[in-house]
Amino acid sequence: MLQRILSLEEIQTDSIFLWGARQTGKSTLLHTLFPNARYYDLLKPNEYVRLHRNPEILIEETEMADKGEVIIIDEVQKIPALLDAVHWLMTNKELRFILCGSSARKLYRCGANLLGGRAIRKTLYPLVSAEIPDFDIHRALNHGMLPRHYLAESPQKRLQAYIGEYLHQEIIEESIVRKLNSFTRFLEVAALSDTEIVNYTNIAQDCGIAAVTVKEYFSILQETLLGFFVPAYSKVVKRRVIQAPKFYYFDVAIPNYLLGRKGIEPGTDVYGHALEHLIVQELKAYLGYRESDKKLSYWHTLDNRYEVDAIIGEAEYAIEVKSTTFAKSEHFKGLKAFGGEYPDAKLILVSMDETPRKKDSIEIWPAKEFLKRLWQDQVIQVV
Repeated sequence: MLQRILSLEEIQTDSIFLWGARQTGKSTLLHTLFPNARYYDLLKPNEYVRLHRNPEILIEETEMADKGEVIIIDEVQKIPALLDAVHWLMTNKELRFILCGSSARKLYRCGANLLGGRAIRKTLYPLVSAEIPDFDIHRALNHGMLPRHYLAESPQKRLQAYIGEYLHQEIIEESIVRKLNSFTRFLEVAALSDTEIVNYTNIAQDCGIAAVTVKEYFSILQETLLGFFVPAYSKVVKRRVIQAPKFYYFDVAIPNYLLGRKGIEPGTDVYGHALEHLIVQELKAYLGYRESDKKLSYWHTLDNRYEVDAIIGEAEYAIEVKSTTFAKSEHFKGLKAFGGEYPDAKLILVSMDETPRKKDSIEIWPAKEFLKRLWQDQVIQVV
């Protein structure tokens, strides 16, 4: 069994909201860490109906629980009214809860009781390289990092089922969008924008919908944890920079599937996009698991001459990703331009080179070695 980095040790003193996209392994993690905990699974029809009809029965069933006992409610967003009972039990019985779900959208939109700051928020990301023995970067780029997909010999049918499950459970059941066909088309167009700077007007034209609808659809992807934005690093020293964000699906395999990409091979443009996505995906998870206050952003000049894929903190680290097997001067332009404006920044090029080396002020790291060092806290000082 894969050992996950997220340990949820905070449950010793606090209740927890645990969020994560579908199939990231939340339920498996909870059963592993808390095998004896009282567990309410709202995906079970009988459990859902029983608690939906009478949320207060949760109080009756836990009235005699021991002080400090851990109680888990999985897919809590399906019954927002349960949070009032949870709040009462936390306050009056000093019970601790892990409230798990794949989307907080419904809770926010219906004005549910979010426990007044009495529960800390944690996120479970897809697998990261440090959790996988004998990590295979080529497999990751083709299969993605959801546990069931990475481990499968052929993930295509599982990816198809995954997208179908998302559309059914998150979109249709909750009536989030009125026109499913236009949203499905949007998912495909958004895949074309994956790792790219977002242009709402162009995407709206490609989908045949209004730009304001595109913004709402992107908001849905964020709130249901299927995607995230990376903002532009907007502090201007010399060169004017683009302000619009970049978009990434939460897992590298999602855009691959939506665009029909199979058997991604080194040396192709698609491989380069996928490698950038994977590195950014791991950086986001790393900063999240380390609970760092350093922000992830990117840098792109307004004249389109220079770009750096990932900026960490206040220009402390600049990381460019190239899928070349031998990095040379043409691959350093963005990093050199950034270093000229921010001379204290640590400049890193991640590539498919066979061995690490240093060219002037730029460190060049093979992608797999970079990821290993990242999770050993040898790349970024998170404190």
